[in-house]
Amino acid sequence: MFQTTIDHVGVEERAAKLGQRSIKAATKVQGIKLALSMIDLTTLEGKDSAGKVRAMCQKAKHPLPGNSEVPHVAAVCVYPNMITVAKQALAGTDINIAAVATGFPSGQYPLDIKLNDVRSAVNLGADEIDMVIDRGAFLSGHLSKVADEIALVKEACGAAHLKVILETAELETYDNIRKASWLSMEAGADFIKTSTGKLSQAATLPITLVMLEAIRDYWYETGKVIGMKPAGGIRTSKDAMKYLVLVKETLGDVWLTPHYFRFGASTLTNDLLMQLTKEMTGMYQSVDYFTVD
Repeated sequence: MFQTTIDHVGVEERAAKLGQRSIKAATKVQGIKLALSMIDLTTLEGKDSAGKVRAMCQKAKHPLPGNSEVPHVAAVCVYPNMITVAKQALAGTDINIAAVATGFPSGQYPLDIKLNDVRSAVNLGADEIDMVIDRGAFLSGHLSKVADEIALVKEACGAAHLKVILETAELETYDNIRKASWLSMEAGADFIKTSTGKLSQAATLPITLVMLEAIRDYWYETGKVIGMKPAGGIRTSKDAMKYLVLVKETLGDVWLTPHYFRFGASTLTNDLLMQLTKEMTGMYQSVDYFTVD
Protein backbone atom coordinates (compact mmCIF):
# COMPACT_ATOMS: atom_id res chain seq x y z
CA MET A 1 0.00 0.00 0.00
CA PHE A 2 2.80 2.50 0.73
CA GLN A 3 3.93 2.18 -2.92
CA THR A 4 0.98 4.33 -4.04
CA THR A 5 2.15 7.23 -6.19
CA ILE A 6 1.05 10.65 -4.96
CA ASP A 7 -0.61 13.05 -7.41
CA HIS A 8 1.57 16.09 -6.64
CA VAL A 9 -0.78 18.63 -8.22
CA GLY A 10 -3.92 16.98 -6.85
CA VAL A 11 -2.78 16.89 -3.23
CA GLU A 12 -1.71 20.53 -3.30
CA GLU A 13 -4.96 21.66 -4.94
CA ARG A 14 -7.09 19.73 -2.44
CA ALA A 15 -5.12 21.06 0.54
CA ALA A 16 -5.48 24.62 -0.77
CA LYS A 17 -9.21 24.18 -1.38
CA LEU A 18 -9.87 22.78 2.10
CA GLY A 19 -7.78 25.61 3.55
CA GLN A 20 -10.24 28.14 2.12
CA ARG A 21 -13.26 26.90 4.09
CA SER A 22 -15.16 29.69 5.87
CA ILE A 23 -15.78 29.16 9.59
CA LYS A 24 -18.65 30.90 11.43
CA ALA A 25 -17.99 32.82 14.66
CA ALA A 26 -19.58 30.28 17.05
CA THR A 27 -17.78 27.41 15.36
CA LYS A 28 -14.56 29.40 15.44
CA VAL A 29 -14.69 29.68 19.24
CA GLN A 30 -15.27 25.94 19.51
CA GLY A 31 -12.43 25.30 17.07
CA ILE A 32 -10.00 27.54 18.96
CA LYS A 33 -10.74 25.77 22.24
CA LEU A 34 -10.32 22.40 20.53
CA ALA A 35 -7.00 23.48 19.04
CA LEU A 36 -5.77 24.64 22.47
CA SER A 37 -6.63 21.23 23.92
CA MET A 38 -4.53 19.58 21.20
CA ILE A 39 -1.29 21.48 21.73
CA ASP A 40 1.95 19.88 22.84
CA LEU A 41 3.49 22.89 24.60
CA THR A 42 7.17 22.53 23.88
CA THR A 43 10.59 23.78 24.87
CA LEU A 44 13.60 22.11 23.27
CA GLU A 45 16.45 24.56 23.64
CA GLY A 46 19.97 24.21 24.96
CA LYS A 47 19.23 26.99 27.46
CA ASP A 48 16.20 25.24 28.97
CA SER A 49 16.11 25.52 32.76
CA ALA A 50 13.95 24.14 35.54
CA GLY A 51 12.37 27.56 35.97
CA LYS A 52 11.43 27.82 32.31
CA VAL A 53 9.89 24.34 32.32
CA ARG A 54 7.89 25.10 35.49
CA ALA A 55 6.56 28.31 33.91
CA MET A 56 5.61 26.40 30.76
CA CYS A 57 3.81 23.77 32.82
CA GLN A 58 1.84 26.47 34.61
CA LYS A 59 0.75 27.82 31.23
CA ALA A 60 -0.10 24.28 30.12
CA LYS A 61 -2.47 23.93 33.08
CA HIS A 62 -3.99 27.42 32.82
CA PRO A 63 -3.49 28.89 29.34
CA LEU A 64 -5.73 31.85 30.20
CA PRO A 65 -5.60 32.37 33.99
CA GLY A 66 -8.94 33.21 35.53
CA ASN A 67 -10.97 31.68 32.70
CA SER A 68 -12.05 28.14 33.50
CA GLU A 69 -13.70 27.73 30.09
CA VAL A 70 -10.31 27.57 28.39
CA PRO A 71 -9.04 23.96 28.31
CA HIS A 72 -5.57 22.88 29.32
CA VAL A 73 -3.20 21.65 26.64
CA ALA A 74 -2.69 17.98 25.80
CA ALA A 75 0.97 17.63 26.77
CA VAL A 76 4.25 19.33 27.44
CA CYS A 77 7.29 18.21 25.46
CA VAL A 78 10.78 18.50 26.94
CA TYR A 79 14.25 17.01 26.81
CA PRO A 80 14.63 13.94 29.04
CA ASN A 81 16.57 15.73 31.78
CA MET A 82 13.54 18.00 32.34
CA ILE A 83 11.01 15.19 32.73
CA THR A 84 11.26 15.13 36.54
CA VAL A 85 10.71 18.89 36.73
CA ALA A 86 7.65 18.66 34.47
CA LYS A 87 6.30 15.65 36.35
CA GLN A 88 6.40 17.56 39.64
CA ALA A 89 4.86 20.68 38.11
CA LEU A 90 2.01 18.74 36.49
CA ALA A 91 1.22 16.46 39.43
CA GLY A 92 -2.53 15.97 39.86
CA THR A 93 -3.36 16.82 36.23
CA ASP A 94 -3.99 14.63 33.21
CA ILE A 95 -1.56 16.58 31.03
CA ASN A 96 0.88 14.17 29.46
CA ILE A 97 4.65 14.51 29.51
CA ALA A 98 6.32 13.90 26.18
CA ALA A 99 10.07 13.56 25.80
CA VAL A 100 12.19 13.57 22.67
CA ALA A 101 14.57 10.65 22.39
CA THR A 102 16.60 8.44 20.00
CA GLY A 103 19.21 11.05 19.20
CA PHE A 104 16.81 13.92 18.52
CA PRO A 105 16.87 15.74 16.14
CA SER A 106 19.35 13.91 13.88
CA GLY A 107 18.54 10.26 14.64
CA GLN A 108 22.22 9.54 13.92
CA TYR A 109 23.05 7.65 17.10
CA PRO A 110 23.88 3.96 17.62
CA LEU A 111 20.82 1.82 18.27
CA ASP A 112 21.80 0.83 21.82
CA ILE A 113 22.12 4.49 22.79
CA LYS A 114 18.74 5.25 21.23
CA LEU A 115 17.05 2.45 23.16
CA ASN A 116 18.71 3.40 26.44
CA ASP A 117 17.59 6.98 25.81
CA VAL A 118 13.99 5.79 25.49
CA ARG A 119 14.07 3.49 28.52
CA SER A 120 15.61 6.25 30.65
CA ALA A 121 12.92 8.75 29.60
CA VAL A 122 10.13 6.29 30.38
CA ASN A 123 11.67 5.45 33.77
CA LEU A 124 11.82 9.17 34.57
CA GLY A 125 8.08 9.46 33.93
CA ALA A 126 7.50 10.22 30.25
CA ASP A 127 4.01 9.30 29.04
CA GLU A 128 4.95 9.77 25.40
CA ILE A 129 8.16 9.38 23.42
CA ASP A 130 8.85 11.45 20.32
CA MET A 131 11.46 9.56 18.29
CA VAL A 132 12.99 10.59 14.98
CA ILE A 133 13.70 8.18 12.14
CA ASP A 134 17.10 7.76 10.53
CA ARG A 135 16.45 9.68 7.30
CA GLY A 136 19.83 8.71 5.89
CA ALA A 137 18.96 5.04 6.17
CA PHE A 138 15.50 5.63 4.71
CA LEU A 139 16.75 7.58 1.71
CA SER A 140 19.48 5.01 1.11
CA GLY A 141 16.81 2.33 0.77
CA HIS A 142 17.49 0.58 4.08
CA LEU A 143 13.81 0.44 4.96
CA SER A 144 14.08 -2.68 7.09
CA LYS A 145 16.66 -0.94 9.29
CA VAL A 146 14.30 1.99 9.84
CA ALA A 147 11.33 -0.31 10.54
CA ASP A 148 13.31 -2.51 12.91
CA GLU A 149 14.49 0.52 14.90
CA ILE A 150 10.92 1.81 15.25
CA ALA A 151 9.72 -1.61 16.42
CA LEU A 152 12.52 -1.85 19.00
CA VAL A 153 11.84 1.70 20.22
CA LYS A 154 8.14 0.84 20.53
CA GLU A 155 9.08 -2.16 22.66
CA ALA A 156 11.35 0.02 24.82
CA CYS A 157 8.47 2.48 25.33
CA GLY A 158 6.47 -0.03 27.36
CA ALA A 159 3.18 1.65 28.21
CA ALA A 160 4.28 5.04 26.84
CA HIS A 161 2.87 6.13 23.49
CA LEU A 162 5.26 6.45 20.56
CA LYS A 163 5.24 9.38 18.16
CA VAL A 164 7.45 8.80 15.12
CA ILE A 165 8.93 11.96 13.58
CA LEU A 166 9.55 11.69 9.83
CA GLU A 167 11.32 15.05 9.38
CA THR A 168 9.43 15.50 6.13
CA ALA A 169 11.59 18.40 4.92
CA GLU A 170 14.40 15.89 4.40
CA LEU A 171 12.31 13.18 2.72
CA GLU A 172 12.26 15.09 -0.60
CA THR A 173 9.01 13.79 -2.15
CA TYR A 174 5.38 13.17 -1.26
CA ASP A 175 5.87 9.53 -2.27
CA ASN A 176 8.65 9.20 0.31
CA ILE A 177 6.48 10.86 2.95
CA ARG A 178 3.67 8.39 2.35
CA LYS A 179 6.11 5.48 2.32
CA ALA A 180 7.69 6.60 5.61
CA SER A 181 4.24 7.14 7.14
CA TRP A 182 3.11 3.63 6.23
CA LEU A 183 6.37 2.05 7.34
CA SER A 184 6.14 3.81 10.71
CA MET A 185 2.57 2.72 11.33
CA GLU A 186 3.33 -0.89 10.44
CA ALA A 187 6.34 -0.84 12.77
CA GLY A 188 4.29 0.29 15.78
CA ALA A 189 3.85 4.08 15.79
CA ASP A 190 0.92 5.37 17.83
CA PHE A 191 1.32 8.78 16.14
CA ILE A 192 3.16 9.95 13.06
CA LYS A 193 4.63 13.45 13.20
CA THR A 194 5.87 15.74 10.45
CA SER A 195 8.90 17.43 11.90
CA THR A 196 11.35 18.08 14.70
CA GLY A 197 10.76 21.82 14.36
CA LYS A 198 14.50 22.32 13.91
CA LEU A 199 14.36 22.89 10.13
CA SER A 200 12.94 25.92 8.33
CA GLN A 201 10.57 23.78 6.28
CA ALA A 202 8.32 21.83 8.59
CA ALA A 203 4.56 21.19 8.56
CA THR A 204 2.53 22.22 5.51
CA LEU A 205 -1.07 21.49 4.57
CA PRO A 206 -0.15 19.28 1.56
CA ILE A 207 2.36 17.25 3.58
CA THR A 208 -0.15 16.83 6.38
CA LEU A 209 -2.82 15.77 3.89
CA VAL A 210 -0.51 13.07 2.49
CA MET A 211 0.08 11.75 6.01
CA LEU A 212 -3.61 11.93 6.96
CA GLU A 213 -4.55 9.98 3.83
CA ALA A 214 -1.96 7.35 4.73
CA ILE A 215 -3.54 7.11 8.20
CA ARG A 216 -6.98 6.77 6.61
CA ASP A 217 -5.85 4.02 4.23
CA TYR A 218 -4.03 2.19 7.02
CA TRP A 219 -7.22 2.34 9.11
CA TYR A 220 -9.26 0.95 6.20
CA GLU A 221 -6.79 -1.93 5.86
CA THR A 222 -6.13 -2.76 9.52
CA GLY A 223 -8.83 -1.09 11.66
CA LYS A 224 -6.10 0.61 13.72
CA VAL A 225 -6.50 4.29 14.60
CA ILE A 226 -3.16 6.12 14.37
CA GLY A 227 -2.68 9.70 15.53
CA MET A 228 -1.18 12.64 13.66
CA LYS A 229 0.97 15.55 14.79
CA PRO A 230 1.97 18.37 12.45
CA ALA A 231 4.83 20.31 14.02
CA GLY A 232 6.72 23.45 13.12
CA GLY A 233 5.55 26.55 11.27
CA ILE A 234 1.94 26.60 12.50
CA ARG A 235 1.69 30.00 14.16
CA THR A 236 -1.81 31.45 13.82
CA SER A 237 -5.34 30.56 14.78
CA LYS A 238 -6.28 30.79 11.10
CA ASP A 239 -3.64 28.18 10.28
CA ALA A 240 -4.88 25.88 13.05
CA MET A 241 -8.46 26.01 11.73
CA LYS A 242 -7.19 24.92 8.30
CA TYR A 243 -5.57 21.86 9.83
CA LEU A 244 -8.73 20.97 11.77
CA VAL A 245 -10.76 21.19 8.55
CA LEU A 246 -8.20 18.92 6.88
CA VAL A 247 -8.58 16.34 9.65
CA LYS A 248 -12.37 16.44 9.63
CA GLU A 249 -12.65 16.11 5.86
CA THR A 250 -10.03 13.37 5.58
CA LEU A 251 -10.51 11.28 8.73
CA GLY A 252 -13.72 12.46 10.38
CA ASP A 253 -14.76 13.45 13.88
CA VAL A 254 -13.11 10.45 15.56
CA TRP A 255 -9.72 12.09 15.01
CA LEU A 256 -10.83 15.53 16.29
CA THR A 257 -9.55 14.85 19.79
CA PRO A 258 -6.19 15.24 21.58
CA HIS A 259 -6.04 11.44 21.71
CA TYR A 260 -5.47 11.33 17.95
CA PHE A 261 -4.43 14.79 16.80
CA ARG A 262 -1.86 17.22 18.21
CA PHE A 263 -0.23 20.48 17.26
CA GLY A 264 3.50 20.70 17.87
CA ALA A 265 3.40 24.48 17.81
CA SER A 266 4.02 26.38 21.04
CA THR A 267 4.02 29.79 19.33
CA LEU A 268 0.50 29.00 18.17
CA THR A 269 -0.81 29.09 21.74
CA ASN A 270 -0.73 32.86 22.22
CA ASP A 271 -2.42 33.60 18.91
CA LEU A 272 -5.19 31.15 19.79
CA LEU A 273 -5.59 32.91 23.14
CA MET A 274 -5.62 36.34 21.48
CA GLN A 275 -8.28 35.27 18.98
CA LEU A 276 -10.36 33.56 21.67
CA THR A 277 -10.27 36.68 23.86
CA LYS A 278 -11.31 38.79 20.88
CA GLU A 279 -14.24 36.46 20.10
CA MET A 280 -15.39 36.47 23.74
CA THR A 281 -14.93 40.19 24.49
CA GLY A 282 -15.02 41.85 21.08
CA MET A 283 -11.57 43.37 21.67
CA TYR A 284 -8.03 42.30 20.92
CA GLN A 285 -5.56 42.15 23.79
CA SER A 286 -2.00 43.27 23.36
CA VAL A 287 0.49 40.48 22.77
CA ASP A 288 2.11 41.58 26.04
CA TYR A 289 -1.02 40.38 27.84
CA PHE A 290 0.03 36.78 27.32
CA THR A 291 3.09 35.01 28.69
CA VAL A 292 6.01 34.38 26.37
CA ASP A 293 7.02 30.71 26.07
